[in-house]
Amino acid sequence: MLNRSDASMTNFCLGRRSLLAAGATSLLAVPLRGALAQTAPANPGAPSAVIDVDRARAAPIPIAIPALSGAGGDTERLGRDIAGVITNNLARSGLFRPIDQAGFIVSPTGNPGDLPNFQNWKAVGAQAVVTGKVESEGADKVRVEFRLWDVLPGTQIQGTAYTTTLSNWRRIAHIISDVIYERLLGEKGYFDTRIVYIAGSGPRDRRIKRLAIMDQDGENNRFLTDGTFMALTPRFHPTKDEIAFMSYANDRPRVYLFDLGTGRQQVLGDFHGITLSPRFSPDGSGVVMAQTDDAGSSIYAVDLASHHSRRLTDSGAIDVSPCYSPDGSQIVFNSDRDGDQQLYLMGADGSGVKRISFGKGRYATPVWSPRGDLVAFTRISGGLFSIGVMHPDGSGERILSESWYVEGPTFAPNGRVLMFWRETQGVGPRARGATAKLVSIDITGFNEREVTTPTDASDPAWSPLLS
Repeated sequence: MLNRSDASMTNFCLGRRSLLAAGATSLLAVPLRGALAQTAPANPGAPSAVIDVDRARAAPIPIAIPALSGAGGDTERLGRDIAGVITNNLARSGLFRPIDQAGFIVSPTGNPGDLPNFQNWKAVGAQAVVTGKVESEGADKVRVEFRLWDVLPGTQIQGTAYTTTLSNWRRIAHIISDVIYERLLGEKGYFDTRIVYIAGSGPRDRRIKRLAIMDQDGENNRFLTDGTFMALTPRFHPTKDEIAFMSYANDRPRVYLFDLGTGRQQVLGDFHGITLSPRFSPDGSGVVMAQTDDAGSSIYAVDLASHHSRRLTDSGAIDVSPCYSPDGSQIVFNSDRDGDQQLYLMGADGSGVKRISFGKGRYATPVWSPRGDLVAFTRISGGLFSIGVMHPDGSGERILSESWYVEGPTFAPNGRVLMFWRETQGVGPRARGATAKLVSIDITGFNEREVTTPTDASDPAWSPLLS
């Protein structure tokens, strides 16, 4: 895994008339030594192009993203490609409206640090504009510089340069997208992330289900397992390049750990029953999961260092799908202990269990928002499945999407977007024509979009930011 501590980046955004230098950060497989030195015009105040992302229908920010300039060949092509990825990222968020390049009066040329002609950008309705350039730094290295400008007051908001390998250009585009998102919206983005999911292929009665991983925009897709054994419910480690998932290896369903760097898999503990629905603790030191027994299933916490397990529930019912709160103090799970499948909250030690779902129907697959303010869930009612959110005390329940079959929400690391999977019904006893696709939606219930994958897809899990 690449992370920003391995690469060379220079941040030349100025605020309060002083340089905000960001030392060396990482985008390179081999660390570069030394930071680049740059200067930029001062930013006398906060950007004017700011919207309230809590509003249900906030007007998206009109932003101009011309191709980054290059000296021809690879650098010119990369300038176009990087601008294209940034444009697509921001457009898919629903919070930005990239302006069609065909409407530009003139595209930036020359040094991206030069002041843009703000009148030209005002004329096409842009509130923000991006300028930048790509320069070759040897056979396999490039320097990517970008600046973000606030058009209305005519000031620079951000300026940053990155040095990386040619093959890593998409990562640069995602990081720049996150910087733009954060500078204009006031909170972190989610573009420099990955999605792990279950890739489904083959006939319905002989379904092959493999672990797969991709960038959040669907690019760089690759399969992690060969499909010899069925895989389900993958979950990212909060700090390591590691996944917990359920595997049917050797016809014994159990929770496994998968090292993304080496491909090594190891079973998590030697439990007598089936182990399922794993989630890492927020600090990554443990996993909470369910284990079946004769009476149903109970929730256990497992310490990853010692593999010591601790039983948290013993209700005699089916207790499954546990998920920690962001601070690790509580766990939400679903259980049929009251006769129907509902959501419950308890302390991380299993104490103080209380029911939090009281709507019509059954509730499943709860997941806590990284912000701590919401719990997302699947609800089954009246023959339909829904994806919804509620506050951790059970108040404020809202349904975001409803269909014949939807399930398995997962939050982006900033808590603003959910991803889940939707299955179509198909025709006939073998459900011919049925599909399973990943879908993203804003927590306000707007901007629902299908995420393209090379196969059917289910059980998504969103990674933390890679940096």
